[in-house]
Amino acid sequence: MALVVQKYGGTSIGSVERVRAVAERVVETQKKGNKVVVVLSAMSGETDKLINLAYQIAKYPKERELDMLMSTGEQVSIALLSMAIHELGYEARSMTGHQARILTNSEHTKAKILAIENKYIVKELDKGKVVIIAGFQGIDDRGEITTLGRGGSDLSGVALAASLKADICEIYTDVEGVFTADPNIVPEATKIPTISYDEMLELAGLGAKVLQTRSVEFAKRYGVTIHVRSSFSNEEGTLVTGEDEKMEGVLVRGVTCSKNEAKITILKVPDKPGIAAKIFSKISQANIMVDMIVQNISEKGITDISFTVPKIESARAMEVIKSVADELGIKDIKIDDKIAKLSAVGLGMRSHTGIASKMFSALADVGINILMISTSEIAISCAIDAKFSELGVRILHEVFELGQGKETLLA
Repeated sequence: MALVVQKYGGTSIGSVERVRAVAERVVETQKKGNKVVVVLSAMSGETDKLINLAYQIAKYPKERELDMLMSTGEQVSIALLSMAIHELGYEARSMTGHQARILTNSEHTKAKILAIENKYIVKELDKGKVVIIAGFQGIDDRGEITTLGRGGSDLSGVALAASLKADICEIYTDVEGVFTADPNIVPEATKIPTISYDEMLELAGLGAKVLQTRSVEFAKRYGVTIHVRSSFSNEEGTLVTGEDEKMEGVLVRGVTCSKNEAKITILKVPDKPGIAAKIFSKISQANIMVDMIVQNISEKGITDISFTVPKIESARAMEVIKSVADELGIKDIKIDDKIAKLSAVGLGMRSHTGIASKMFSALADVGINILMISTSEIAISCAIDAKFSELGVRILHEVFELGQGKETLLA
């Protein structure tokens, strides 16, 4: 008997018909002799609807109240699926994050899971029930409801799989797995059968929307194998797992692009020790993530600093920067929210040169200007004008020969 954790995203349960279809899939999994834990997101569009309501009421809603509001979406989903399973003649028990004892810190809207007291879940499984748990949410040590950030249901699923020592964590979505690029942009993009945690981590962090970044980090830390697959078919998907020797033979595994960032440039910054530290410590204290950073060469004791932040946090970042700028006597700050981050990812980059030059040359050939560049051990990213994002993805997918099942291999 295997223990299977299945997580379903909002599109998988976006209607009454889809909820019933998921119920049938869950029951079929249990009928094969498995114990089944199901983790659900809110129904498609519900979380955005709740957030929009909040921002109609308040310019900056209190994060504690946002968590209280947003957590209701998953509660609807778990109750409906439990009802649907009962209608099929099987037993199910729905649980909120509180009832499932998913314990987090107190960082509202971005909480981190500290522990899961799974004895309540195990007790229900031992009774032969399907246990259905609200994703995206938990509870802190003061009894406050917390949420885990965008895509947090993925993290809930992986964390529960780790806690329960599940045999597999199946992440069901509206695509059949992880592709070499977004098939909506590149029709010839192909499904990747197996991908390493590190490659998936980079792709997720750089714009691929299949898995939440923190869920992949958690899976890597605890050795949870993830099977990304579609809830609309029975096709095998993509296994996200530890790397093997064959994986390093692939130069570029995939190409992705994100339009969710904004570039802030601070002009005429005094080029003195401690200035950059003061600027970025203030941003850090506001809990705003910074990605790319570029500082120009100093001239006459002044310099320019550019960096990117999540677009959703750009207005707050500008407020923080303006307060620091006033202290430093800086008057000129610019923001550009029409940029995109274009990236190529692959384990083979660790031991092969020439990828950056090939990437930059391909972009130059079609007239795409590079605004900023950042690299990691297995990824190269550049900021470009957002209007060229889809063209950039198609060009890199072609130049690295990722279409029709081909992969650029090491020579």
